Amino acid sequence: MKIDNIVGNILSLDNVNHFTAVELRTAYLAMKGDPSLDPNNARRFVYTELLKLVKKGWLRKSISKKKTITTFVKTEYFNPNELDFREEYKTVNPGNSSGADETINKQLIERLAHYKNELLSGLGEADEYKQLCNKFPELCTTLQPKYNLIREHNSKLLGSIRAIENLTLNKQ
Repeated sequence: MKIDNIVGNILSLDNVNHFTAVELRTAYLAMKGDPSLDPNNARRFVYTELLKLVKKGWLRKSISKKKTITTFVKTEYFNPNELDFREEYKTVNPGNSSGADETINKQLIERLAHYKNELLSGLGEADEYKQLCNKFPELCTTLQPKYNLIREHNSKLLGSIRAIENLTLNKQ
């Protein structure tokens, strides 16, 4: 199935199951690393990619009655092995770099990949807290502080990702 590389990478993660288009868009923007992208256009793009998977039966679209929020859930037909995607990272042009610059660049890329994976994990965790609150309202007082902490952590990670991406973009 033909789908965007970054969207495919995000969806292939095990902890990404119950999510909204906005949450996937946030992860997409973080992975894409292009600050010039318009978030509204990115959301529309991601939503279009999601609809392809819904049409194929790989995702199920669910609208909550309470808040009219649309979430997507992987079905038993979801098969990441049938998606053709590769992860891409911005790199410094090695022709203009010394050995030290190449080592720093490699470390930055590894750090960036770590932060992006941690952010995706955090998005899944935050989404699960939301799902649990909806399903078990009596747990909301216990889960809300955990949800707030993971959201704050995700914001810090997004800042770290942007800082590293800005650094690698300035070197090019």
